[in-house]
Amino acid sequence: MAGSAGQVKELIQERIGEVREELVGLSRRIHGHPEIAFEERRAAGWCADVLRDHGFAVTAPAYGLETAFEATVGSGPVTVALACEYDALPGMGHTCGHNLIAAAGVGAALGLAPFADQLGLTVRVLGTPAEESGAGKALLIDAGAFDGVDAAMMIHPCPFEVADFRSYAMGALSATYTGKSAHATLNPQDGRNAADALTVAQVALGLLRQQLPGDWKVHGITTEAGTALNAIPERASAAYALRTPSVEELRELRERVADCFRAGALAAGCALDLEQPAPDYLDFRSDAALTELWVANARELGRPEPQQRGPFASTDMGNVSHVVPSIHPVLDISGGGCAPHQPEFAAAAATPAAEQAMVDGAVGLAWTAADFAAARTA
Repeated sequence: MAGSAGQVKELIQERIGEVREELVGLSRRIHGHPEIAFEERRAAGWCADVLRDHGFAVTAPAYGLETAFEATVGSGPVTVALACEYDALPGMGHTCGHNLIAAAGVGAALGLAPFADQLGLTVRVLGTPAEESGAGKALLIDAGAFDGVDAAMMIHPCPFEVADFRSYAMGALSATYTGKSAHATLNPQDGRNAADALTVAQVALGLLRQQLPGDWKVHGITTEAGTALNAIPERASAAYALRTPSVEELRELRERVADCFRAGALAAGCALDLEQPAPDYLDFRSDAALTELWVANARELGRPEPQQRGPFASTDMGNVSHVVPSIHPVLDISGGGCAPHQPEFAAAAATPAAEQAMVDGAVGLAWTAADFAAARTA
């Protein structure tokens, strides 16, 4: 780094170093108190408190969501949004490392704050609930949280490094069958077995998979299938996720999967209620210019060289990328030893290696925002 821009970036890194222990403490508190989608009251409050204590103007709750917040600093012509995720998985804790995402977003903002006006920046930190389930960012887009934003960014922990992140579009589908209860041996002929309807649907889905493109994914769980073994189940339900490389393909897949559920209802003589319980997660589209800036800054920080990978997950940050130039680089915290949504990854998300990746992510995001503003105001 050279010249005045390089000097400011060095000062940004120094500033993040000064608050490192505060960021690590924030990450550990969130990690130690996991909260699921739309219930992240402590995590959102802790992030907002740190930013408020450092002079940010904070609105909490924000945009009609109890566990969302907005914190701003600076008044420059270029607005950069830093997304903080902090929800955990039900029963699994922070197996996706969102504690690190929240702390990195807060850290990047703290690094930029003293220099925001000098850089021509308005820094907008958005606490974005319900990434794991509920598509909180889609709701925030609809509420105007990303209006006027010139670039949006966040980092995500992973077992490898990727700069040009890509994700699947993902949609949810919930199926509930209603049949008729009857005694399993006295009068089973009077019953209509809702669990049978679901079984037929799942067999149909298994057969459908053979006919699907290799990058179309269908996976789910049975959430109810009867309560007594000597009674015909009158109610059964399942929750499924559908993934495709693009949102256009997702629409086709959803209809084909819905037909499988309809077949179960027809075969078993049950009523079927199909619901889409959350907005679709759109495929993530990395902005090429922002990605190039990130890669240069990650190299300056000594991060491993990024890999090229196709889609391997889904995120509601994809929705943001369809309306605002965005990046979502992933940083290695486990050396390939474990991956998100495994218990081992929750443990990895509270290690010194993970906390160093979080600090690197904070610096990298702040530097990328500074470079982006410099290019826009040149």
